[in-house]
Amino acid sequence: MSAKYQIFVSSTFVDLKDERDLVIKAILEMGHIPVGMEMFSAADEEQWNIIKRQIDQSDYYVVIAAHRYGSCDASGISYTEKEYDYACEIGVPSLGFILDDSVSWPREKSDTETVSVQRLELFKTKVKSKPVSFWRGVDDLYGKCSIALMKAFNAYPREGWVRASQVQDSAASKEVVRLSGENAGLRARIAEYEKANSEEHAIAQTLEMLRGNTRDISVWKKGDTNWSVGKEVTLYQIFEVLAPELQVECDLVTICRFVGTNIANVPMGELRNTWPTPRNIIRTILADFAALNCIVPSKRKKPVSDTNEYWTLGEFGVNMLAHMRRRRLANIESLSALETDADK
Repeated sequence: MSAKYQIFVSSTFVDLKDERDLVIKAILEMGHIPVGMEMFSAADEEQWNIIKRQIDQSDYYVVIAAHRYGSCDASGISYTEKEYDYACEIGVPSLGFILDDSVSWPREKSDTETVSVQRLELFKTKVKSKPVSFWRGVDDLYGKCSIALMKAFNAYPREGWVRASQVQDSAASKEVVRLSGENAGLRARIAEYEKANSEEHAIAQTLEMLRGNTRDISVWKKGDTNWSVGKEVTLYQIFEVLAPELQVECDLVTICRFVGTNIANVPMGELRNTWPTPRNIIRTILADFAALNCIVPSKRKKPVSDTNEYWTLGEFGVNMLAHMRRRRLANIESLSALETDADK
């Protein structure tokens, strides 16, 4: 039987309308069924449930990204990212297509607001964690999408849709359904095993990178006229001490003070009140952690008057902290001297 695959196409809408139309055309020319969010309202929770059902029924998922994060739900997550997360969550093979950074792009089609830009970059990083293609124009996107889908059809064959007249008798159909369910269960178990092994490997690699990079932490004490000589510590030591504080969330000002007292080991009473550690250095360290998917900007709602910058552990950071703590509890690694001093 010749199956037609349902392919969900996701992106921000107005700025990528031409690109979406071309991808949809490519899917139709391949003889398959495109489905997209333009068929639904992105601002209605009931419509979101409809979109989820469409993704449930889709065989493949395509996301196109340029320089806009897109409209967001009440929690601050864009609907494009929400669709991507849901497709990955339920195991729909996902193909990412990101605009090459070297390509000139209209300003009116780009986000300029800081939070949106940051969230877009984090979303792109998430998409890049899986196989992804970079496109430079609509024609380039058209070709790369067609090739990537053909490869996905071969690498990850899906059930697809067939005419009712092509379906075999009832008994054979039930057996096919049973075997398909059994096969899906086995694939899910294999995927879970591979994911666990892959994550353990990723954690080990990340911890090795953190151990291999050092930063100088200076402090400004009360009564001083300049920064003190910096104390050299590894990013591993900083993350080890800072991560437990980021399990919920922490603002940048508090992080700077915490680094001064618990990493530079200077009593709180001796530190000046305003930025006791260099703000630019702390931001660089946080950017390094974010680049490694350890932390993300907090999405908790704040009062309009609160202009602080808040950070929290990402999913990978939570798993990495748990990995470190398990090793501590199993006495595979002892507490670092830095953490012991901070706890005194």
